[in-house]
Amino acid sequence: MKPVRVALFVPGINSKVMSKALAAAVDAVILDLEDSVPIASKADARKLVAGAIDGSLAHPGPMNWVRVNGASTGYLADDLAAVVRPGLAAVMLPKAESVEDVQQTAAAIERHEKTHGMNPGTVEIILQIESALGIYRAFDLIKASPRVAATCLGGARDGDLQTDLGCSWSIEGTELMYARSKLLLDTRAASSYVLPLDGVFSDLNDEAGLISDTRLSARLGYVGRTTIHPKQTAPVRQAYAVPEADAAYYRKVVSEFEAKEKQGVAAITVDGKLVDYAMFQRAKRVLALADLDQR
Repeated sequence: MKPVRVALFVPGINSKVMSKALAAAVDAVILDLEDSVPIASKADARKLVAGAIDGSLAHPGPMNWVRVNGASTGYLADDLAAVVRPGLAAVMLPKAESVEDVQQTAAAIERHEKTHGMNPGTVEIILQIESALGIYRAFDLIKASPRVAATCLGGARDGDLQTDLGCSWSIEGTELMYARSKLLLDTRAASSYVLPLDGVFSDLNDEAGLISDTRLSARLGYVGRTTIHPKQTAPVRQAYAVPEADAAYYRKVVSEFEAKEKQGVAAITVDGKLVDYAMFQRAKRVLALADLDQR
């Protein structure tokens, strides 16, 4: 999956909002068929989302993701039949808890890709982890299918994960720290190619809180997050951005290490700090993120 800093949720029942979002300065747009769509409007939303995906083919912009309804709802099969089509980059599977559900979702996607003449593996899966069981099983869920390209923590205030755990919520993040850290660890342990994405910050009027929470997210190792309004885009990008001082140091690390390596040396000091292959690899990873912030 392409690197992601900001993925914007939009209701799949509002064609005007979807159209605006697909031209927004975000990395991905999540056309939502789940929580933002009333039950009575699910069928209409599928048609609108399919139309939005078709329309985006003529005007390439952010990646198109669709959050479908969960496997236990009875709506998933119809959702996948409607939205797996050219132009779709990924399906977000909410409340992911079962390896079988992930595998069955992957199999259904494969069938619909064939129907539409798409290359196998075109549509990836993002696992939205928002329950205690999902956190507990995260590693196995990620390994369930090679289509899994990202995980996303459902850690919003008063959301499913907080409710399931029965914990409080604070801007310091103490109460959800274990869940947040475990999902990140399992994601990285399962595959270096799977993106760890953080979930939404639900208070639209608390920009300072959004920035603080996103900086914590970045320190933990998350590379991006989902958002619920375009006004959150700039603060989120700012908070995830690699500080220029850090980027300058790591550029120096790469330059000096590569020069010494050619001389047969693999352990040096840069600005008084030890640098060997481990630190060299860390430097290259940070610089890859810094390059993303410049796009």
